Amino acid sequence: MRHTAGTPIVFRWRKWDGSPHWQHECVYLGEDEHGDWLGQAAGSHAFRPGRDVLLRSPSVMMLPHAREDYVLTVNAAPELTRVYIDVAWAVRWGEDGLPTAIDMDLDVVRRLDERGVYIDDEDEWEEHRVRFGYPSRVIEALERTAHDLEGRVRAFDPPFDDATADRWLAVLAELPD
Repeated sequence: MRHTAGTPIVFRWRKWDGSPHWQHECVYLGEDEHGDWLGQAAGSHAFRPGRDVLLRSPSVMMLPHAREDYVLTVNAAPELTRVYIDVAWAVRWGEDGLPTAIDMDLDVVRRLDERGVYIDDEDEWEEHRVRFGYPSRVIEALERTAHDLEGRVRAFDPPFDDATADRWLAVLAELPD
């Protein structure tokens, strides 16, 4: 285990060119067979240059053990976006003990309304793959990843099922304020 449950940490995202992107105030929750789980309590900050957001509801994030190409976020009610997967590059724990990743624009989303499951931000993906000059091997790998994840979310395969995330949301709820 990298941290003990309840340890405050900051998840730092950057873009392909190294520029800063989102930062999330989190607490370490623990790990299971899928990866390391982080929690964000309602009222936590998520911020990037030019934007600061206070979370309306709790959420959990999972960094997979065996992959470095996505980060899973699952939101509790009242959010209508239940599952939000950032397709990413170089998802890992940094030398400073904090998680970091490169945001690659593509997202896999499961909403609790008529929109259902879909791949989001394909327009941003197209724009940035040219602007940042993503290598063809990265483009091919991440497009495969997005489509694979979309299928797994539709099938409710763990850890994309509700039961797995609800277990970690319960761990977050049990932590002292």
